[in-house]
Parts: sequence; structure tokens; C-alpha cells
Amino acid sequence: MTEQQQPAPHRFERGTDGPKVIVVGVDGSASSLRAAAYAGGLARRQNALLAIVYVQPVMPAGTALGVPVAETTGEIAEGLEAEIRAAAERVKGIWEVRWEFHTFRGDPYTGLVTAADELRADAVVVGASEQAGHRFIGSVALRLVKAGRWPVTVVP
Repeated sequence: MTEQQQPAPHRFERGTDGPKVIVVGVDGSASSLRAAAYAGGLARRQNALLAIVYVQPVMPAGTALGVPVAETTGEIAEGLEAEIRAAAERVKGIWEVRWEFHTFRGDPYTGLVTAADELRADAVVVGASEQAGHRFIGSVALRLVKAGRWPVTVVP
């Protein structure tokens, strides 16, 4: 009788069973809020964690011209989180989604990459840029797609 080979044990690969963590970037723009709604639907259908990320811009002290930038961006983050909590409360009982709100500091691309890495994202969702110049110099969404580290969905 010949010895039968045992199949190799199954190794989990991130993202192969559907996303377990979906990162969505929000900045208060209409396209980012549409992206959050879209990502929320994905998270609900996949029973995934929705990680909502706001990246606080870091500006050189001279650029701020005396305006307390950290306080202002902190207030934006608090406002976004309150808006998201209110929206989640309105749909409670209709549909549920597990979500967390995170803030990171830096430029939007680097902040989202850091967030996706630290939160072990299986997918990233962002809104399409609303700035005309990004057609020429590249948007955050395009840079995320080119990074090729996660599936990226760009919501118009």
C-alpha cells in the first residue's frame, strides 16, 4: 500500500473570502459621503467592519497664518463623526452595520494608506475627486489604485 500524500493545510489569504474590513475615506465632500454610503452597503452585505477614516491635513505653521489648524481639523473630525453617528442611529433597526471612526494625520493619500495598513483593510472606497486639476496631476483615488495593495472602489 502506498503512502497517500496529505493535502497542504488551508492558508487564509486576506480578501479571498470577501472583505472583512472596508476602509472608506471621508472629508465632508459630497463624493466622500456617497462613498461612505456605498461602503456602508458593502459592509452590511458582507458582514464586514466599516472603518470610516478622516485624514486631518498637516499644514506648515506659516501656512496657517495664525489660524489654529489642528483645532479646526479636529472640529471637522468631530462634526463628521457626529453626522455619521446620527445617520447610523436613523437606520438602526432597518439595517445594521459594524463601524468605527478613525482620524489620521497627513496628506489624504498617505493617511489612507496608513489607515488601510494599520486596520488590515481588504478593500478601500473613496469618492471621486471634485477638483478639476486632478485630471492632470492625479487624484488620491488614482494613486491608491496604482499602489495595487487593495481593491479600490471609486464612487462618483
